[in-house]
Amino acid sequence: MVDGGLEKRRGCTFRRNDFFPEESFKSWGNYKSAITSTPARLKDRAMNRSSDQTELVEIKSRSNVEMKKTLNWWDLIWFGIGAVIGSGIFVLTGLEARDHAGPAVVLSFVVSGVSALFSVFCYTEFAVEIPVAGGSFAYLRVELGDFVAYIAAGNILLEYVIGGAAVARSWTSYFATLCDKKPDDFRIIVDSMGDDYGHLDPVAIGVLIAITVLAVYSTKGSSIFNYVASVFHMVVIIFIIIAGLINAKTENYSEFTPNGVRGIFKASSVLFFAYVGFDAVSTMAEETKNPARDIPIGLVGSMVITTTAYCLLSATLCLMQNYKEIDKNAPFSVAFSSVGWDWAKYIVALGALKGMTTVLLVSAVGQARYLTHIARTHMMPPWFAQVDERTGTPMNATISMLGATAVIAFFTDLSILSNLLSISTLFIFMLVAVALLVRRYYSSGETTKENQVKLIVCLVLILGSSIGIAGYWAASEGWVGYVIAGPVWLVGTGGLWLGVPQAKKPKLWGVPLVPWIPSLSIAINIFLLGSIDKDSFIRFTVWTGFLLVYYVLLGLHASYDTAKEFENTKEVEKQFNKVEDGKVYEAVSN
Repeated sequence: MVDGGLEKRRGCTFRRNDFFPEESFKSWGNYKSAITSTPARLKDRAMNRSSDQTELVEIKSRSNVEMKKTLNWWDLIWFGIGAVIGSGIFVLTGLEARDHAGPAVVLSFVVSGVSALFSVFCYTEFAVEIPVAGGSFAYLRVELGDFVAYIAAGNILLEYVIGGAAVARSWTSYFATLCDKKPDDFRIIVDSMGDDYGHLDPVAIGVLIAITVLAVYSTKGSSIFNYVASVFHMVVIIFIIIAGLINAKTENYSEFTPNGVRGIFKASSVLFFAYVGFDAVSTMAEETKNPARDIPIGLVGSMVITTTAYCLLSATLCLMQNYKEIDKNAPFSVAFSSVGWDWAKYIVALGALKGMTTVLLVSAVGQARYLTHIARTHMMPPWFAQVDERTGTPMNATISMLGATAVIAFFTDLSILSNLLSISTLFIFMLVAVALLVRRYYSSGETTKENQVKLIVCLVLILGSSIGIAGYWAASEGWVGYVIAGPVWLVGTGGLWLGVPQAKKPKLWGVPLVPWIPSLSIAINIFLLGSIDKDSFIRFTVWTGFLLVYYVLLGLHASYDTAKEFENTKEVEKQFNKVEDGKVYEAVSN
């Protein structure tokens, strides 16, 4: 039996049809014909929008084997905590406090936390309404079309690979502390490759292999491991806060904002890395028993707990040690050594290792489900969409993603990874907020032309003013730009609120204060993007260019063929049903 290009079978194979079964790749002649049709196909995919029903039923069925529904809100809360509290707090806090924000790093976490919470609201509504493994990729396909979803998908995958690589390298740093060594004692130094890429990390590879085995084996098993490890982790965090405050020195706060407001936002844009991971929880919606209840509790609950913990931990660190003396590799462990509690650094290091292990695990689970859903659409080869019958997990996707993560983790320095990761994450969160506004205010066949124009104008005003504020912040020390762009943002958001009727209300759970919260999410995410360094944007542009090349040469034609085959199948079924209905009517009449 063949369904969506995938044969129903058990086991892993590597046949050509597992990767490119579509008509465009049957022969060189077919491929040449497909390439010449690229403009028309690109227009078709850019204008095409999926539907909730398509994502929930037809696309999901292309994996043949369904994922097992084993998770509840308790699992999701701990998955959220496990996904987020990792190297972001245990490594980047020290780096950003020392180099940019000083003790005001606590305010940087507040800014990042508020932005992340707004994004959580947007994700939650989508995850409840469209509970599939595709997460933001599926949401964007439904509201902004295939092409935008594909560009976001590539950056989602980049986000996970880079995030996992950064955490794996941080794992090595804290493991070294636990062993009374320096991080580079466990790395292979190749001077000819430079500092950014020449510190090879075999320990990170070993950790990722162990995580792969657990993630492939069972989602529920991963949940139980994550729960146990996260409870231990939270106990260590409470210990750090209490023990740290006992050793607090208020004079360390005498220079609270050494680099002013700019330092706070500069740190905030990088510390957004510390909140990466909660979107992985939304990819588990397909395996959740009661998405309408469990997802809002799981996502919002874990984010509130995480933000509170971050603020307390960062405040404690800067009270223990002067921000200029904070160690960039293992800040909390070294801080305890500096106050004479050398024994405590082992507890901190062990807690950090536990935390980073759960981050890697939840990331592995989430990224595999993203890739699975992307492959279901054939934007990536359908081989990645296969779900193992025995474990009920996407084995091919899990192993492939963690393999890519291991390669990056082996070579690349943490500072490069964290900046590039923040760009991808902020970009995706901004797109999800835009998609939510489109979902609420536009419904094909129902929204009038006049209201469509109003919606477009308001979105342009919101996006344009947000970009203007971010650009002005990056280029100027003045205030005139804010006076101009701020009211424009208010006009755009207020225009939606007062001038455009909502076309679609959420059935089960919805974001409060629409359009204000999604619009604020857009503005804050774009603003934080404006605080990231130029080199990271260059790397981001190169990656996006690579995505476009792959899409034009392969992904576009594979997804186009699959979509057309699906449309033809639906049309045949519709005609068959008409015939059947006619026969039934004729039989009743007789």
